[in-house]
Amino acid sequence: MGRCNDSSNHRSPIRGETIMSDEEFTFRGKTMDELKQMNLNQFSELLDARGRRKIQRGLRDNEKKILKDLEEKDRIRTHERDMIVVPKMVGNTVEVYNGQRFMEVEIDEEMLGHYLGEFSKTRKEVSHSAPGLGATRSSQHVPLK
Repeated sequence: MGRCNDSSNHRSPIRGETIMSDEEFTFRGKTMDELKQMNLNQFSELLDARGRRKIQRGLRDNEKKILKDLEEKDRIRTHERDMIVVPKMVGNTVEVYNGQRFMEVEIDEEMLGHYLGEFSKTRKEVSHSAPGLGATRSSQHVPLK
């Protein structure tokens, strides 16, 4: 009982496996070409409430400068972690400051509507090693030497 015996190219995905398709990317039913032709207010209607509110209140001068710079350059550096990724930014590289250094972020279609700060982690992931002396009851009375 498994797969059918015919020699067609159809195959069902195995658990945990995804099959890449040639479908075009859409964001809330709109293609990338449609999104790039929208102005910011039209794009904000596709976002969640937080993103809609941020764009409707108007972009700050620094955010406007970032969009202008991205038209001229492929790569920019910024401290603006709370800027929403808009369609004009797709395909560019933004280096976002995480408090210590600039983290390189390549803007992809999947990032639309998210904040730049979400892609530049501010904390290191914890990786624990073996426990030290005295960490457990059995190693409490072991002499150091």
